[in-house]
Amino acid sequence: MTMTEIAPAPPGTGRHSESAPAALEARDVACWFGTNNVLANVSLVMRPREVTALIGPSGCGKSTFLRTLNRMHELVPGASLAGEILLDGTDIYRGSLPTTEIRRRVGMVFQKPNPFPAMTVAENVLAGLRLSGIRTARDERRTIIERCLRRAGLWEEVKDRLGDPGRALSGGQQQRLCIARALAVEPQVLLMDEPCSALDPTSTRRVEETILELQETVTVVIVTHNMQQAQRISRNCAFFLAGANQPGRIVETGDTEKLFNDPDDPRTLDYVRGRFG
Repeated sequence: MTMTEIAPAPPGTGRHSESAPAALEARDVACWFGTNNVLANVSLVMRPREVTALIGPSGCGKSTFLRTLNRMHELVPGASLAGEILLDGTDIYRGSLPTTEIRRRVGMVFQKPNPFPAMTVAENVLAGLRLSGIRTARDERRTIIERCLRRAGLWEEVKDRLGDPGRALSGGQQQRLCIARALAVEPQVLLMDEPCSALDPTSTRRVEETILELQETVTVVIVTHNMQQAQRISRNCAFFLAGANQPGRIVETGDTEKLFNDPDDPRTLDYVRGRFG
């Protein structure tokens, strides 16, 4: 496999014409930070209308892989990648899709809730549209705000607080506000990097309910260290592992229930049963 430097794609404007959940496929992906090879030979199909969970110990490349799926990997100086990432069959690194269009179609929710502190709840929902250069009519904005907050399971809790600062919400509400913000640009895929790790059990349950409700309209790929969470919300699962001074790889992938109850590789069973990691 030849290591290739990631070349930035030209900017683009306008919404994508197709907002149905998209299929994602990684083919023989490898990643480097400088000369440090952190991922090797990763192939994975992430089907539409399903939640795919990425599990494995810290440092095995799960979050790095997640960031390859919408070209965030290239934002790190010296980052490089080999292999292919296909969004509904189009290679997002070497195809014709502009980077801005890829990141609009493949949204991201991070580990810690990060609403814009100087913006209100309503302004936070609309922020993604503005940052993407998408213009909306004034009478359309209220509809977008309500629709996205409803999809994120937050509308009933904040409908009378739309003018309050986003930071005034609870941690779980802030995370769902970030989900609503990501949904405003009508993504086909939503990437989630440990979205519940900073939340209490009640807030975690509500975010999980939101994820399950979203999967019919958005393909979801989530990194989680919570094995119970992976079982509760995902249909498919990929177990990543890295050896000493070795890049991360997928040990096993497939139906979540099979991976947790009857995996093909004994290392998978050891991990999901808590024997290491």
